[in-house]
Amino acid sequence: MAPELINGEADIIFRSKLPDIYIPNHLPLHSYVFENISKVESRPCLINGSTGKIYTYAEVELIARKVASGFNKIGIQQYQVIMLLLPNCPEFVFSFLGASYLGATATMANPFFTSAEILKQVEASNTRLIITQACYVDKVKEFAQEKNVQIVCIDDTVPDGCLHFSELSQAEEADLPEVDIRPDDVVALPYSSGTTGLPKGVMLTHQGLVTSVGQQVDGENPNLYFHSEDVILCVLPMFHVYALNSIMLCGLRVGATILIMQKFEINSLLQLAEKHKVTVAPIVPPIVLAIAKSPDTEKYDLSSIRIMKSGAAPLGKELEDTVRAKFPNAVLGQGYGMTEAGPVLAMCLSFAKEPFSIKAGACGTVVRNADMKILDPDTGKSLPRNQPGEICIRGAQIMKGYLNNPEATKETIDQDGWLHTGDVGYIDDNDELFIVDRLKELIKYKGFQVAPAELEAMLLSHPGIRDAAVVAKKDDDAGEVPVAFVVKSNDSQITEDEIKKFISKQVVFYKRINRVYFMEAIPKAPSGKILRKDLRAKLAAGYPN
Repeated sequence: MAPELINGEADIIFRSKLPDIYIPNHLPLHSYVFENISKVESRPCLINGSTGKIYTYAEVELIARKVASGFNKIGIQQYQVIMLLLPNCPEFVFSFLGASYLGATATMANPFFTSAEILKQVEASNTRLIITQACYVDKVKEFAQEKNVQIVCIDDTVPDGCLHFSELSQAEEADLPEVDIRPDDVVALPYSSGTTGLPKGVMLTHQGLVTSVGQQVDGENPNLYFHSEDVILCVLPMFHVYALNSIMLCGLRVGATILIMQKFEINSLLQLAEKHKVTVAPIVPPIVLAIAKSPDTEKYDLSSIRIMKSGAAPLGKELEDTVRAKFPNAVLGQGYGMTEAGPVLAMCLSFAKEPFSIKAGACGTVVRNADMKILDPDTGKSLPRNQPGEICIRGAQIMKGYLNNPEATKETIDQDGWLHTGDVGYIDDNDELFIVDRLKELIKYKGFQVAPAELEAMLLSHPGIRDAAVVAKKDDDAGEVPVAFVVKSNDSQITEDEIKKFISKQVVFYKRINRVYFMEAIPKAPSGKILRKDLRAKLAAGYPN
């Protein structure tokens, strides 16, 4: 680990224990994930958990090319954006890969979003086509007509004015135009709140995603050892970059079978895991909690599971130990990601083909082919081992930047190419990363991002509210929930219940305000920045009692 000289001072840089490897990141993403398809053509690629339907690798690859040709036929061109407003389903995979083949970009949105939330993303990304289910069409119909955005539905019966998915999936693959895809073309555009503020489009390129997948599953000794005999559970939402990258793309690259579950329900998860002999279960802490608390795990044979990987939010040591006892055959560990980082920064080395022993509570070691450093937030100097500071990462896997937002990009990626995560952590003597805190203000509800700024803007739009601040409150079930501190306008009689209803009408369920606390004034720094740590301290001390 040679120190790097910056401004005449040595930067302390941490690297993976695994050696760097060759990653063919000049290839377009679809060419890379299907690079070894000749070995697995007839093997199952996707299983639709709700119907049992199986698609082989040859079928998935062909349908993806047909969909790309179908996009072209209905007027979608290279560099244009399509939106996947879908729960987990095979059509999500076909559409994402189809966009890649055409050199188009896929943006993903949660189908539970409100109409207003979807509209914001459609406008910001300049979406030209929305692929969704009939039950969500009412949310988008009106503005889709106004903005001349086409709607495709995956259901058997399609509402008026929408196209059926078969118009894409049954197009002639031979009609797909030849496109020249460059490594830094954007293939995925997830939305993230970054370290502060409102959701922004994160530009993930072909080169970036190929690099990230390669850092995980490529090489003689892959950091995340998946192989073609594996059955990987996909219950996490594919519109979230964790499932998109570490399940879908990593699974396709190694020729594994991906078992798609539309939504999480503990008993159907256990049933499907037993039936299909799931070997890899990527999950999030709330699912870990449900498994730990479920009395039904004993009723199922889950001995096939060899890897349980938790990500998207920190997992406590106690919970880890409970689950380890229930799954003695499985390696349980964590990864650490951030959408802007491509998304994986660190991965547990007990998942490697030749595993290392790890400590409970660690969220992995920095991925290979990348650099990590820990910065002192006050001085900006890099810190040695065992000293907490802001986690920064550099490598070909990180985002190209935020769409149409050079200022926010500059605040996140510095001139030397380091991405500043806004998370506070330290690296121990064993090269393992531990997350301590978040500099950033995001609230993580069951792994979903809630941006305080978005809720504050809504609260301040209410005439009965003079000032407001939103912070995270610890919650056993969700990890964190948003709570609001509110200063009433003069003579306002507004109640906690009225405020909660006012917000819940405008947002997806996980952004709803859990509690409202009234106060005389919101604590602020001289700059006007809300002192959230003071509010969090009040909560920790049992405010308002």
